Amino acid sequence: DVQLQASGGGLVQAGGSLRLSCTASGITFDDYAIGWFRQAPGKKREGISCISESDGNTNYAGSVKGRFTISSDNAKNTVYLQMNNLKPEDTAVYYCAAAVFCSEYDVIQVYEYDYWGQGTQVTVSS
Repeated sequence: DVQLQASGGGLVQAGGSLRLSCTASGITFDDYAIGWFRQAPGKKREGISCISESDGNTNYAGSVKGRFTISSDNAKNTVYLQMNNLKPEDTAVYYCAAAVFCSEYDVIQVYEYDYWGQGTQVTVSS
């Protein structure tokens, strides 16, 4: 039984930082990549970052590149998303999900992901 648990969301002022965590059970990072997505009210779910331990790939959407950093701790089966210089437009529910690969260059697509965790709310005030 695969489970993904996202946590770490909260309320922060613009320019602040948050670190999200995604803890996985039932899968290993040797076999699965982990992606982070977000969905703001009235908008489509957007892939923002992914990481693949098996081939060392990471990927970032243009909207977060240079501000967000994805990393993993295999011993804890946890992937982190460090979010710096947060902006009000980063406000959304953030989800983590598992897929068989993370492309280093392609857009991170919702349909590529097989398993999803519940969301964690991130609110950035101006």
